[in-house]
Amino acid sequence: MTYSVGRHVFFCARMMLTATVAVLPLAVAGCSSTSTVDTAPLASGTRGAQDTGTYPNLNIAPKVAAPQFTEDQKAAKLAALQGARQRQGGRAGAAASDPGAMTTLARKHGEDTLKAIEGKCDPIDPACN
Repeated sequence: MTYSVGRHVFFCARMMLTATVAVLPLAVAGCSSTSTVDTAPLASGTRGAQDTGTYPNLNIAPKVAAPQFTEDQKAAKLAALQGARQRQGGRAGAAASDPGAMTTLARKHGEDTLKAIEGKCDPIDPACN
């Protein structure tokens, strides 16, 4: 009995090994390609990287993309930004200076919004729209 079970086990193992050896070349062939369709063409007259026989000089300062602002230009841009902020009527940091008001607003904001959405707010309430 044991012999017949072993014979089936080893037969299946041998078949699996044979199938693996037969499929292995196909799997390897799928990973390699000789097509040059997806390679980028080189610019005309160049052969790629070339060895010049010297090391690159890393001490050359990089070129800047644009000229840097002067202090006068910086002051002018900051003044224009402040003017735009004042025209919009915003006060920077006004709400953050009173933590009690922020806490009250956070606590009541959800209730007020739900009342306004559902239309159940008191008509006398100035926050009711």
